[in-house]
Amino acid sequence: MKYLTFSLPSDPQLRLGILHHDHVIELDQLMAGDDRWPRRLQMLDFLRRGPALWREAADVARTRLAQAPPGVGRDAVRWHAPIPRPAKNVFCLGLNYLRHLRESAAVRNRPADVPPVPVIFTKPPTSVTGPYDDIPLETAVTSELDYEVELGVIIGKPGKNIPRARAMEYVFGYTCINDVSARDLQRQHIQWFKGKSLDGACPMGPVIVSADEFGDPQAKRLRLCLNGDLRQDATTADMIFPVDVIIEQLSRGMTLEAGDVIATGTPEGVGMGRTPQEFMQDGDLVETEIEGIGTMRNRVVAHH
Repeated sequence: MKYLTFSLPSDPQLRLGILHHDHVIELDQLMAGDDRWPRRLQMLDFLRRGPALWREAADVARTRLAQAPPGVGRDAVRWHAPIPRPAKNVFCLGLNYLRHLRESAAVRNRPADVPPVPVIFTKPPTSVTGPYDDIPLETAVTSELDYEVELGVIIGKPGKNIPRARAMEYVFGYTCINDVSARDLQRQHIQWFKGKSLDGACPMGPVIVSADEFGDPQAKRLRLCLNGDLRQDATTADMIFPVDVIIEQLSRGMTLEAGDVIATGTPEGVGMGRTPQEFMQDGDLVETEIEGIGTMRNRVVAHH
């Protein structure tokens, strides 16, 4: 299943939907007549209800999608981030692709040593924005706004000290993330949090693809284009720490909860690593794509 959060032009109410080909169908409509289905669920509520409800919804949806007329066209709805406001910070990995580690090390004139454990930082819920929303460029705050395509992992059930062998049982699905980064703020503040956390610095979507449909998360292509120019093109097979190891390491002594979001790192090709460096500018169009999920399109808009 491909799940999304959307609203209608005439109604700002957030709705949980399924993307079926190029049509959006509200899950409430597909589940009509099922007294066990709780109405008006948001994505976080849906995830927290657990695997039994997901399986029921998916089974009913598959049956009824084959019979029901299509919903509304994908261009007729307002798309939001699948989880518009996560319950807590988005967990992020730095330096999780070897070639990106090397380009980052070269810029900072440091050794390109592979970290022994995942490098973790976070982005606040206020940074999350939709797959087609503008990315604000706060010109009074940063002049070095960079792009980073990343595979996002959505946790489906709570767990702590999760062994690697069982880690994938805790994954609900996958989404696409652009880990927008203010490089000058990263330098100024020494650590990364502030430079990663500006409003609108975490485009997410367009959908969450359920784990059963997505398949192997270590065999997907990631691409990012800036104004039609291909800047990043890699495969998740290149991750230093794959998804199961990330979950094992992150959950050590710390509970992961349903709806938690993990951004798994970016490959080489970021603006910081180019010669000369090239950062996003007012009016730029950023297209962030992951195989099996789809493409986000975000316009950079300067705020003075």
